[in-house]
Amino acid sequence: MASTAVVNDQPNVQAPQMEPFQLLMQFSSGYMVSAALYVVAKLSIAESLADGPKPISALASGTGMKEDPLYRIMRALASVGMFAEPQPRTFALTPVSDLLRADAPGSLRNMVLWMTNKLHFDVWGEMLHSVKTGQPAIEHVHQKPCFEVFAPELEHTVEFNNAMTNISQMTIPAVLGSYDFSGINTLVDVGGGHGYLLCEIVKKHLGLKGVVFDMEQVLDGTRKRIGENRLSDRVSCCAGNFFEDVPADGDAYIMQHIIHDWADDQALTILKNVHRSLAGKKNGKLLILDSVIKDNSVGDFNTWKDLEMLLMPGGRERTEAEFRELLGKAGFKVTRVIPTPAMVAVIEAVPV
Repeated sequence: MASTAVVNDQPNVQAPQMEPFQLLMQFSSGYMVSAALYVVAKLSIAESLADGPKPISALASGTGMKEDPLYRIMRALASVGMFAEPQPRTFALTPVSDLLRADAPGSLRNMVLWMTNKLHFDVWGEMLHSVKTGQPAIEHVHQKPCFEVFAPELEHTVEFNNAMTNISQMTIPAVLGSYDFSGINTLVDVGGGHGYLLCEIVKKHLGLKGVVFDMEQVLDGTRKRIGENRLSDRVSCCAGNFFEDVPADGDAYIMQHIIHDWADDQALTILKNVHRSLAGKKNGKLLILDSVIKDNSVGDFNTWKDLEMLLMPGGRERTEAEFRELLGKAGFKVTRVIPTPAMVAVIEAVPV
């Protein structure tokens, strides 16, 4: 099996063939790369290199870190193509580490900070608990359900919220380019968070109005975003719990990365609540933005996202067949599954 490395500006450079033991060592030490990535992302090392290569002494002094340990971290990351070392003890960006810059097009910095933080290390270290019990490992670690772990004042909560916005920034252009929202009068974003998705849809479709539906403690950020986008006349907020009901205002409902958070029984409760709100509405529809696992899972990153769902909220990523079965049980018929250039599909369904 060949390994592809990114060397300087050449993303297609092929690394030497690896022996099986080398591959196994690479895979088993993956958490080391994650830990090192968290450090350089937290220190904004990529931003420091945006203007060109810098010696490790300058990176250390600029971040207030010790030079020797920082050098050893940068050297290790350069060994896997994350950074380049054009001269001894001098480092530069590669196309991969360029995405760690907060201001880079397609930046993944916030997602990297979330996926590599201590919360994840603690939870993933207890994967065996989930395999033994079928229960989310986060409940074993923190003695409470996943979303109760996110107190507003905690650093990992900030990282989580930033990562969710990061996902929206990646997926929304792909979704807007793949799905036509025209013809919808009022779109309700169920579990819409700070409203990034809905605001972008409404800005593109001038005749459309929207409602962001989420828990009250989330909506202060939503109202701020609506105001910043000058959409107060077309986008409103509604507080509530989607396990109890959803607003009846919409002729279409959208959920981005909501259904994958939940096991089938809980997902059905949400879907049936949406179905009830769509009752009797002509041309009513449901749009689900979620990953769809390929029938052939080789090379499918969604299989790893599925493990994140297992260990954290207790949900799962699903195949197209599993989505069709789940939605059928909730009274929906899938009309289209539209792939996008991002790691999500638009699953369109109508009540039957």
